[in-house]
Formats: sequence, structure tokens, C-alpha cells
Amino acid sequence: MAETKETIVVNGSMEQKTTVRRMQSAGTFASSCMSKPGDAPQFDPYKTLERSQSEAALLKNRHKDVTEEEGFGEIYSEQEMGAEGLDLGAHNVSECSKVYLDLSTAEAYENANEHILYPTSLFRTGSGRLLETIPQDEELQTDDVRFSLMGERSVSTESNSSASSLEERTSKSHIKSLTIKEESSRCVVSSSYSKVGKRSPDYTTKAKTNMKSTFQAFSLNIKQKIKQLQMGSVQEQIQSMREISVIIDQAWAIPSFGRDLAYGLCDILKNEKALDIIVKNCASQSSDLMRASAKLLDKVLTTGNRKRVAEIGLEIVVKMAISSKGETEMARVVTGILESLFKISEDVCAKLISLGGLDVIVYWCRCNDRSTLRHCSMAVANMALYGGKENQEEMTKHKVPEWLFPLAFNDDDGVRYYACLAISILVANKEIETVVKNSGTLEVVLPFLTSHTPSQFARMELSHQQGRSKDWLKRLVSLLSSKREEAQALAAFHFAMEAGIKMEQGKKDVFYEIGAIEPLKRLASNPNPTTSKLASEALKTIGEELPHKLSQQVPIWTVEDVVFWVNRTGYEEFAECFSKCKVDGDLLLTLNEDDLACSVGMKCKITQKRFQRDVKDLKIKADYTSCDPTGLSDWLQEIASEYRQYTYCLVKNDIDRNFLMLMTDQDLKDCGIVNSIHRKKICQKISDTRSSESSNESVESMDGSSAAVTRPIDVFISYRRVNGSQLASLLKVHLQLRGFSVFLDIEKLKAGKFDENLLSSVKLAKNFILVLTPNALDRCMGDDEQNDWVHKEIVAAMECGCNIIPLLDNFHWPQSEKLPEDMRQITFFNGIRWIHDYQDACVDKLEKFLRGEINTKHKRAALFQMGSSSEGLVEGGKYTSSGESSPSVDVSPNRDVSYSS
Repeated sequence: MAETKETIVVNGSMEQKTTVRRMQSAGTFASSCMSKPGDAPQFDPYKTLERSQSEAALLKNRHKDVTEEEGFGEIYSEQEMGAEGLDLGAHNVSECSKVYLDLSTAEAYENANEHILYPTSLFRTGSGRLLETIPQDEELQTDDVRFSLMGERSVSTESNSSASSLEERTSKSHIKSLTIKEESSRCVVSSSYSKVGKRSPDYTTKAKTNMKSTFQAFSLNIKQKIKQLQMGSVQEQIQSMREISVIIDQAWAIPSFGRDLAYGLCDILKNEKALDIIVKNCASQSSDLMRASAKLLDKVLTTGNRKRVAEIGLEIVVKMAISSKGETEMARVVTGILESLFKISEDVCAKLISLGGLDVIVYWCRCNDRSTLRHCSMAVANMALYGGKENQEEMTKHKVPEWLFPLAFNDDDGVRYYACLAISILVANKEIETVVKNSGTLEVVLPFLTSHTPSQFARMELSHQQGRSKDWLKRLVSLLSSKREEAQALAAFHFAMEAGIKMEQGKKDVFYEIGAIEPLKRLASNPNPTTSKLASEALKTIGEELPHKLSQQVPIWTVEDVVFWVNRTGYEEFAECFSKCKVDGDLLLTLNEDDLACSVGMKCKITQKRFQRDVKDLKIKADYTSCDPTGLSDWLQEIASEYRQYTYCLVKNDIDRNFLMLMTDQDLKDCGIVNSIHRKKICQKISDTRSSESSNESVESMDGSSAAVTRPIDVFISYRRVNGSQLASLLKVHLQLRGFSVFLDIEKLKAGKFDENLLSSVKLAKNFILVLTPNALDRCMGDDEQNDWVHKEIVAAMECGCNIIPLLDNFHWPQSEKLPEDMRQITFFNGIRWIHDYQDACVDKLEKFLRGEINTKHKRAALFQMGSSSEGLVEGGKYTSSGESSPSVDVSPNRDVSYSS
């Protein structure tokens, strides 16, 4: 509603007649433009609107041409306006600079076509009301909260718990999803990183304009709901919290400035003491009030609010989380709250662990709800990043590295990413590095990073679209300088992803302020291809010049490459000597202490040791394909990665993989392997290789023959990658925690050729668990040539006499005659039906199978072995089927084995 040219401002005089022009709402205008009646429903204009004289004049000028050309709009007198319920006397135009929009009354939702005609408009989720954004340049104020979009706000990180599961939570609250569309002329930035830095000149101005006008509209409405929360009944409090939740969700979903808008609204909750009420209600005896409070608290835990909750309600929140164990719906909420609280400080992390908050997270790591698992992985990542070394040690005591494995093995990329981030942070702590490595989770990191690109991953994940805060990123910088390749690569990946986001937001300076540029340059010049590529991508996006790139094939380095490496590693004072001596890659790998002292001038013994340690690390990570055609480095790595350092000294002495089998301890010493323990281990490996190639081991097989065979692996888990990886990873953790050594092939996460080494691992395993998920054996049907991975593994297990245990998860056995003959007998083994809600009981039953307390061979299989005429005769240890269907095998976790034929 705007005044016409003849408008006289009302100053309280009721005698003066004032004429105002009523502007049709966007919905009405859209309806009038429709070619067919009924294409779009009409809706009423704003209930109340107050503007200053200057804003009214701006609005008049803004719409003048439109109203005159289109010819719409009606002239109403003051009395006519009063007849419609708008008391102008009570709402005189004042000199205030605020805009108030009454959004409290729900209205009908508009047709989706109106969003196309008005893409610049925001629609309130609960009411469908069109929110017009009004340009204003004043700094926005809400009591003591001062808000500016491009200002330097000290925020820790966005409320990922709100952003990551917005769709799920709003659907649970019966709130229709928010639709926000903005045209290209507005401040919304493109998600394409190829256009970084190509925004329009008025980008900042438009962002501030839309931000401030939207914030003013939302802030008035949220204050009204706070009053209802403070003074209303239980039901009124529940309703007000649900409506506040809608507003917060809507704010977070706005592109570009959504985080800043949401932070301002959350500040209001804290300043108006509404946050204290919400926390207090989490201990309410009313289940509905407690749940509504928890859901809202999950969405408003910004930096300041988190600190306030830590002061007044940690015990309340953790107690609520513990009492909610077993409730899947509440799991999403409580894990989301804990995720936010774990990113405050070391002291808060320690207190949460002592109260039982970490136990809650570990408990829910075994569930199969995507949102809950995402909160768990992000909570552990926050805990590792903010908790410090002492709390990281506590995490290992609670078996967090092991429970990160099923998260890192999950089908959801968001869950996997933060699990990989958490394990990378933990392994950077030298004090717990060995424990973390033994968990097996670290092996998943590099395959995940090499299968994703930072820019695409940022666009794919809603939780990444707003980026991370300066404080969060600063804590991640130390990983760039870690000695672990996984930690370096993960940190470089995140900075490459963050670079595009920060460039779009105009916050490029963050990377310089936190000191990330130099570590990124060091990684960009690193011979490691994965970390170098990711660091280079981050620097290129920021606009930094890329440093000199070193090849991973160190033996072919030039003198310039060596000098660059010497400078970058911290030996600048000797760089000129290396250059004068013309040290190339070949000489670098063969330098000894005398060479360093006499030729390079490195007299200090300590400096020599540091330099040789760095060269040793270089030897371990180097690529020797240019001089090692027989794969000698791969053979040495089978002992341990550290043994790759001897590759070049052996190759330089014309030793290949075949000739190595003839070498003795003295020969190895002559080749420069000084460490006697390492020589003995290499000799032991040579002996084992000889015996495995020359002897024909006889193992206990299906034909009854037997011989003693060493089987170092307790359990080999076979699974179908498409839908069995999650269950397989859970089994691995459960069995490891019970003391079993478990082999699980993580390379199945990547497409590729079948690794024949897997068959060797099957033969080295005492037990073979076959994870059967829906349709797991479909690819085996008709696979007479053993092209399928699972088929090969089953046959290998049967031939070498493994204790085979099928584990069924919603799986139904096919008819045995449809399977290839060499694996058909698998249908007659006793198995266990997996029940996810009772997984501990299922694992208890599985442990009895593994320890031999229950026989896995079915009685019908025994008949086959005896040559029963009713089942067919055994020929050469195999059987012929008479066509009878497979048995239904059911082993319940709560009772003994049962059979039905």
C-alpha cells in the first residue's frame, strides 16, 4: 500500500482527508495475467505495513511506472480503508526506519505458476504469503543485535544439523517444503565454480538489500512467537516453537546469505531469553513439549547459542539424549544437538564425554537412518577437531575409530566424507596413530577422495553450500602439514571445496588470515599426485600462482627439482651446494652421511639425521615404475610400507623381483640394507614366497582330506557391493571388538578388475561369512565361467574348507538348480537371519558359529556327502541334485537353530 502524489502525511489530524493507493498483491496481479480463469488462486495483500516517509516515497517512485502502464490499482479513502479493518489512526506513518510485515495469519498457498511469474519473491512455508523485499541501506538493528551481511561476524560454523536434514525434519513436522526462487539479477550466486569472481558490480549492495529487508520481516514475526512461547500454555508453546522452526528453516534455505540471516534470528532467541526456555523444556515431563523443544534447539545452535547451552543445559541435553536411546525419530534430533555442542571447546567436549554424550553417538553409529548417521559422523569430526589430544585419546578408548568404519563405508557420501575427515584428524595425532591404523578405517579415505571432485561434492551436499567458518577452517590448517598422506589429502580436498564457496561469498581473505596459503603451496609441489592435485585446485580457485610441481618419480628428478625440494623441505642454506654439486634425483636417493658432510657442507649430525629422515620418507612415497619393471617395490610393501625405502638400492644393484628370491642376508647387506632386523624380515618373506611356490599345500576340503594349514585370518567377509556394504562393515566392527581378526575388501568401493589376491585371503581365513542381501546371488545364476566376484569367493571358500556361514538380510534362497554346480551346495549350509534392531543378539549367535559351538553344515548336505539316493550321488566330492528345492534355513537370534525342509 503506497501513497499517491496527492497524499498528505497524517500527523494525527483526523479532519484531513488522506488518499492512499492500494497496490494489488503479487498473487492478484498474477491471477489477472492468466489466460484462463482459475489458473492461480488469489490471496490478500499484507495485513499491516508501516513505512517511514522516505520509504513511502521510494515505494511510490518504484511502482509509479508500473501502475500507470498496466492500469491496475484502486483509490481508497481513509474511511474505506477503515471499513476494511485497517485503523490508520492507530498506525500513523512515523519516522522509523523499520518495515513490519504481519505474517502471523496463515493464508492459502499460491499456485506454483505464480513462482514462475515472480521468481524474485520469497514464500513463507507456513502461510504461503509473498514477502516483498524492500531496498534499505541502513545498518539493521534488533535490540542489541547489530547485523551486517558482509561484516566480519565471529561465527564458528553453520548449523549443519539444520541444513543437512531440512527436508526430513520439515516433513516430520507436517510442514510443506519451502520453495525459493530468485532471478539472476538478484544477489543469488551461481553454484558453478567455473564462474568464480565474475559476479556483477552491485553484488554486495543487492545482497545487503535483500538480506536486510528479509531479516526485518522475519525478526518481527519471530518476536511475536517468542511472546507466545513465554506466556502461552503448553499447547501454545508447542505451536509457537513449531512456527519458529519454520522461520529458521526458511532462513537457512535462502542461498548466499542464508547462514547470516539464520544467525541473526537465532541471536534474537538468545537475547529475548527464549533459548533458556527451550533448554528448560527439554527436561519437561510433557513428551510433546520436550520433543518440540528438542527439535527447535537442534536448529538454533549457532555460535553464541551453543555457548549459552553449554553454560545452562549440558546435563539436561545429554540426559534427554540418553533417555531417547531406541527412538529413531528422536535420534535425528539428539545427535544433531550433540553434533553442534561438540564444536565449542576442549572443556565442553570433555564434559560431554564424561556425561555420556559420546556413548550416545557411538550407540547410534549402528543404525541405518541416513540423517542420524550423518549427524554422528559430523559429531565425531567436530569432536576430533575441537576436542584436543586428550579427548582424542578418550575417543579411542570408546572405540570411535572402529565405529567410524561403517560410517566411512556407508552409501551416503555425506556420511562417508565426515567419517573420513574424523579418522584423518585422529591419525594425525602421533600418540594414537597406531590404534587408528589398526581400526582399518583409514584405508577408506584415499579411495573416497579419488572418486570425488571438490566442486561437484560441494554442490551435491547441502551442508557444504554455505561453507565453514573461519575458526573451523583454521583448526583444519594443521592437517595440511601432517606426515600422514590421508590427513593431507583430506584437508586439501576440503580447502579446494571451500575455495569455491568463499570466492562466491567474497570472503577470499579468510584463507590468508588463517595461514592456509603456504601449506597449500607446499602440498601443491608435493610428489604425491592426490594431495598435489587437490592443493593446486584450491590455489587456482583462490587465484594464487601455482608453485613448481615435482614428479612422484624421484629417480628422474633434475637438479632444479632437487634444489626446489631442498628449499621447500627447510634446508635453504644448503640449496646452493646441491646446485653446485649437480645433485639430481638419482644421487639424492643414494646420498650417505659422508656425502652430506664433505660435499654439501652439512656438518651438524642432527641436521644430517633430519635430512636423512626426510629422504627416507621420500623414498617410501616415490614412484619407481621408471626403473622397477618387475614390481619389486610392491613386493617389499607386502612386508610393510616402510620397506619400500630399499627399492632403489636393490634396483641400482640390478636386483629384480625374481633374482631377489636367491639372495641371502649378506647379499642384502652388500646392497646397502644396514638394519639387520629388516634384513631378517626380508629373508623370511623370501623363504615364505619360495615355500608357497614350490609346495603343494593340502588343506581340509569338501572331499574330507586334511592337512595342517596356518590360517592367520579369523573371518573373511564376502558381500555384494550394491546393497551389502553397510551390513558387512557393521559385522567387521562387531567382530573386531570381540577379538576376531577380520578381512573385508574395501576396494569393492571402487569399480575395477577382480583382485586375485582376494582368493589368497579366502584361503588364509578360518571362517567365511557370506552376507546375503536381497538378490545377492542373482549374478551368480548362469555364471558358469565364474565371472562374478561373489561366485569366485564362494567357490574358493568351499574348495579350501573354510567354515562357511551365510548371513541373511531380507534374502530368499533361489532354487539350487538355478545356481552353477560348483557353488550349489551353499544353499544347504545353516545360516543366521539378520535382524537390525537386535544386532547384538545376532552377533552373539554368529560368534557361536565362529567358535564351532554350532555346526554350519545342514543335515541334507551330509546326505549329499554320503551319496543318498533321494538327493543324488556324490561324484568327486560334489553332488548331483534331483531337483528338490532349497531348504528354508532360519536361525533366530533368540532361539536355537531350526530347520525346515
